[in-house]
Amino acid sequence: MNSTEERLAELRGPVPPLPHNARTIAALTTNPGCARRAVMDAAGVDKRAIAARVGYAPPYGQSPFAITRTRAFTAQVKANGCAELLRLLRETLQLDIKEVAYQDLEDAAGNESQEVRHKLARQVLGAAAEQVNEAGTLFDHPLLRLPVGGRQVFLEPDLIAFQYQGIFHVIEIKSFAVIDGQADGGKVASAAVQSAVYVVALRRLLDELGHDPATVSDRVVLVCPENFSNHAVATRLDVRRQLTVLRRQLQHMTRIDERLTHIDDDVTFDLAPDRDGRPTRAVGELCDAIEHIPARYSPECLSTCEMSYFCRNEARGSTHALGKSVAEELGSVATVETALLLAAGALEPSPEQQEAATVLRAALRLREECLA
Repeated sequence: MNSTEERLAELRGPVPPLPHNARTIAALTTNPGCARRAVMDAAGVDKRAIAARVGYAPPYGQSPFAITRTRAFTAQVKANGCAELLRLLRETLQLDIKEVAYQDLEDAAGNESQEVRHKLARQVLGAAAEQVNEAGTLFDHPLLRLPVGGRQVFLEPDLIAFQYQGIFHVIEIKSFAVIDGQADGGKVASAAVQSAVYVVALRRLLDELGHDPATVSDRVVLVCPENFSNHAVATRLDVRRQLTVLRRQLQHMTRIDERLTHIDDDVTFDLAPDRDGRPTRAVGELCDAIEHIPARYSPECLSTCEMSYFCRNEARGSTHALGKSVAEELGSVATVETALLLAAGALEPSPEQQEAATVLRAALRLREECLA
């Protein structure tokens, strides 16, 4: 284990790390400037448990009912050798294919090591890329790997990769409903970003094996229940735009080892659980550890990060808390108080604040005219 991994283990404490998945990667690339989330995710800490300990537990998360529904729907789609999924693929991809093979890559001969499971995925998917004339095959739970912040992270997958005549298709099964041909736009957008993460990882795997990464389609298959039943319906999502954003963000993301150099050696997120698993770490001490690593809060964090309510309280009074567009418009004006003083002419702007001050004064004048 290198020094980076050792330091991340110290930050996490003596508990197993939470694995990365498409959701965490998507959230990181949505807000790549947040050092706090980057370090916490790299260390594999339980952000939800930490937020709850300091009194800012996120008021969202999948209910037991939703989790049960998701599992039941997924099992239905995969039942009988993925017969239902095959029907959807015939219709969606317009394939004349009677049957497909199915291989679950979650079981590597009883070995649960991520390295072993990833090696199995490389072998199986690499062999499939060479057998372009073979019948179609569904590969369930392929363990993929992706470089994030200078570290290779494993992606615990909840997807199926379908290979037919040399082309791979990423299949995402979601439990949100398509009602009268329409689905929730936010949920579809989130599914598109998560699917794009898997496309990037699968293309990277094939490229490392000497195969053309373009054989992974940039149109993913999204499977959802239709209306208020469990009847499955599939559609294709074009994720080219999401792929472009993901590649750019991943390339420019600050390396984790560089971020760790700015963290004091005594900082840790260890909750010090007792025998029953209840955290005993002093709340004030844990808050100090969290605040030691700077965050970059924006309102979008509320739907993607378990630490968002803590960070929102911490950012109260800053222009960043008003959203990215406001923060970018105001530039070096860091606080709401400064913005109000500049608008009222009660504070002389610095050269960097001159343009923002002009905009603020004009906005205040227009507001007063409207109220008058």
